[in-house]
Amino acid sequence: MQEEKLMSKKKPAYPVSEELDAYLEQYSRKIEIPIFYEDLLRFAGSVVVYDENEEDTLWIRVYYNEFERQEIDTSLKKVYSILHSDGSGHIDQYLNVDAIDYCTFANSKPFRIKVRNILNDNFTYFYVKKADASRIYGLEFEHMLSPYNLNFLVYKDTMIEEHIAGIPGDVFIKEMLPKCSETEKAQLAKEFVKFNERSMIRLLGDMRSYNYVIVMTHDFDHVVYRIRAIDFDQQSYEGKLKVYRPQFFKENYKMVELVKSKLMENSIDQYKLEERSIIAKRILSSGDRIKLLSKICKNDDISLSANIKLLKKEIYELTKDVQFKKCKTMGEILELALDFVKRNYQGVSMKQIIEHKIKI
Repeated sequence: MQEEKLMSKKKPAYPVSEELDAYLEQYSRKIEIPIFYEDLLRFAGSVVVYDENEEDTLWIRVYYNEFERQEIDTSLKKVYSILHSDGSGHIDQYLNVDAIDYCTFANSKPFRIKVRNILNDNFTYFYVKKADASRIYGLEFEHMLSPYNLNFLVYKDTMIEEHIAGIPGDVFIKEMLPKCSETEKAQLAKEFVKFNERSMIRLLGDMRSYNYVIVMTHDFDHVVYRIRAIDFDQQSYEGKLKVYRPQFFKENYKMVELVKSKLMENSIDQYKLEERSIIAKRILSSGDRIKLLSKICKNDDISLSANIKLLKKEIYELTKDVQFKKCKTMGEILELALDFVKRNYQGVSMKQIIEHKIKI
């Protein structure tokens, strides 16, 4: 349960291979942009950003000298237009860059850009980060295997990501969870089970409470809750299987307690099977795209040999599938894990799962 024993000290950034770069271009993820991550590092100074309770957010608001700020603002408006519109620049005159924030706490050290429409004061965010192959794989697999579409761009050594709206998990657990009704808590428990299963299946690690958001949607006379990942740095890197299961992080303890108190064991098994089945359907419907990405990932270097050795051993112990023992890369482990889910979706009954006659 102690996270310091689960996680490595720091994951390195992995370069984008020629094959992955070609994939990004094929699926319109690679688009030329007028500014790079390194350009934003030339800030002249900064101030700490505090939240409404006057607590340090671990972000700093950076500022630039007058000449550079004008050029940077123009370029960031262009990036916004490419990300959210046709990139022609006809909307630039209606945009204002209200703030540029920098986070030294996160592994990717992102810049967060706040862009406001001056006609109606609506605003949104996007992020500028250094390109990392692990994160790109994480975003792409999330796009294909989760309920959510993701919008991001990669050009040379820079990534642009749209903001994923929601209430940070740690904030929700601390401030809003105690106020939820018993019915809402049961729904959250169900969603956490599905989120936990989804993260493990597609090997997305480090889903501590501040790396996902709770999305609330009003539906007739009640609120629907969903849990959505927002950090994809730890895609298929760590060797311990527990890292890919949010339930083992101490920050998620209250969510785990919610599952224990609100759901029966058969219900938990049912929700796990539902999530596996949905993912299997998405794998089948993704067709050539996920096959191509998996093939590229199989040949890519995105982890350490010690991590690969440990993970394939732990997954074999869980599944008893000897094919995992033959894996030589993280991409091979991930492809086999997804194939394992797909095969079991096509051949395993709900009754077998609930009665624990087979392990998935």
